[in-house]
Amino acid sequence: MDDHVGGAVIPTGFDVPVDPLRRAAHYTGEPGCIAEARAFAADFVGRLRTEWCAQIGSRVEEELMLVVSELVTNADRHSNGPYILELEGTDTFVSVYVYDSSGALPRRFPRDPERIGRHGLEIVHALAKRVTVERVPVGKRVCAVVGLSSD
Repeated sequence: MDDHVGGAVIPTGFDVPVDPLRRAAHYTGEPGCIAEARAFAADFVGRLRTEWCAQIGSRVEEELMLVVSELVTNADRHSNGPYILELEGTDTFVSVYVYDSSGALPRRFPRDPERIGRHGLEIVHALAKRVTVERVPVGKRVCAVVGLSSD
């Protein structure tokens, strides 16, 4: 950690760990929830820029919004109840967690450009560094980790 004394930066010899930024929102599945989730995620990105000085390019932000949209849309379509969107991030990554009440694990279909629909998880896997799915006591949790570098 560094102390600022009279405008000078003085190293103190130790680092204080900083927790990632975390925010969560609950959605009922009513019309408009997916747009609300995207707005929530956009606000989160703004906070990362401010609180973490994250350098997030427009393309990476659009990809993150697409991941949020796809995961929330899946929860909206395939669960029988409300769902939760939780975001966790730093200046290098954002983890997108979506909890829903369905115990059925999502199915990733093989690539098929002639298939209409059911490309959501395929898109998420293409954009995320890592995608995991696990059962939780009330259903499942899907997590996609998106890197914030434009590389």
